[in-house]
Formats: sequence, structure tokens, C-alpha cells
Amino acid sequence: MNLHASPSRRDTILYLDGVSVSFDGFKALNNLSFYVEVGELRAIIGPNGAGKTTMMDVVTGKTRPDSGDVIFNGGTDLTKLDEAHIANLGIGRKFQKPTVFESQSVFENLELALAGNRRVFQSLFFTLTSVQAQRIDEVLETIRLTGDRAKQAGDLSHGQKQWLEIGMLLMQEPDLLLVDEPAAGMTDAETMQTAEMLKRIAGDHSVIVVEHDMSFIRALGCRVTVLNEGSVLAEGSLDAMQADERVIESYLGR
Repeated sequence: MNLHASPSRRDTILYLDGVSVSFDGFKALNNLSFYVEVGELRAIIGPNGAGKTTMMDVVTGKTRPDSGDVIFNGGTDLTKLDEAHIANLGIGRKFQKPTVFESQSVFENLELALAGNRRVFQSLFFTLTSVQAQRIDEVLETIRLTGDRAKQAGDLSHGQKQWLEIGMLLMQEPDLLLVDEPAAGMTDAETMQTAEMLKRIAGDHSVIVVEHDMSFIRALGCRVTVLNEGSVLAEGSLDAMQADERVIESYLGR
């Protein structure tokens, strides 16, 4: 990466520079460098084994890189911190398979996800403050589940469970959201609604989406980073990526 052409670290929410990770001699990440600006929505695509999951593992502290810097919010080096510390800094990760409390209502799932209040729920006498209740209402509206607030999470559709889990992350007010294949298993209508939701969330939060579904990526209408063999192959609009011979050869043409 040409550091002179990139914004200063103060303008970025996430700044990876020369990050390499090897597993038994296989380079999962190979001198990976890219940055995401504050409030940006970014899509990450690439073939299986390109390093997408490893990149997220490094950012969230699950995997420690062999070399390189991972700078968050202008100055915090994530490579020096553990997973719990990184989560508390304001980085939320949504895995491909939704994990919600199926026997609890939609509202109760969001209540349980409130930042800083996990221990309070051990008390039967806990009551929400008006500010907390208003925050839940706001998130319910964002994830389009206001009318389902009393429904058990186990009764939601697959797509709605994905939305609820995104809502649970939003309750913790992260600065950066990492979202892994949110469109997998969704209906076409849910896929488009999810794209609209993520576009609404971006701005107040920075969002990185890893996805294979090109129609979903197009609906996001954001900058796309293509990974291949552990490093950035190309970056730009989806139209530019779909016209790039290197991208076609390594990924889209398969």
C-alpha cells in the first residue's frame, strides 16, 4: 500500500499495514494492507482461502499476526490486545450463523445485549431506564422488528434472526461492525432489506461486510476490496472489479 496516498490514521477506523499470518507454512495473510474510513461501509470479496476470515480473526484478536500493524480508531494497536479487550473497545462481529436466545422474545434479546448490563440481569429486580428502553426502540426500528418485539426469537425467519443478531451488536454501540455473509440463506426480499439496513447503519458506525452474493454487494453500493492469496488484489467500485481481468481470473470467472 502506498501510505502517502492514504488518509492519516486519525481519519481511519481500521488500518492494516503489512499483516501476515502463517498456519503450518501456509500464508493465510500475505503482507495484507488496506484501510477503512470512519463511517464507511466496505465489502470484502474473494475466493475461498483468500484470507477473509483470517483478516476478521486478526481484527477481533482471535488470531495474532506474525507481522504487521492493525490500528483501530487512530492509535490503538489491536495486535497487542486480547479478544475481550478488543470487543470492549467497540468492535462487534457477526458470524454467518445467527446466535440468538431462541426462548427469549426479540425485546428480551436486545435487553440482554445492552452494553455493561450483563451482570445486572442476574437480578430479578432489574428495570430498564427510559434511555435504555428508548435505545431498544431505536434498534428495533433499525432492524425492522418493531412489530415482532414480543415474538420469541425462535419463531423468527432465518433472515429476521440475522437482523436480530445485528441489533444485539448495535445495542453495544460498536464503532466498527464486522459482518460475515449476512445474505446466506435469505430470501431475495430479505437480502435487499438487509442491504438497506446495513446502509442505514453505516455512517453512525463503520461496517465491513464479507460476502459472496454479488447482487447483495451491488445493493450495498459501496467500495469493494478483493482479497486473493492473503493480500489485496484490487479495490474500487463493483463495476470496476467486475471489469478487472485479475479479479475475473482469480475469482469472478470461476
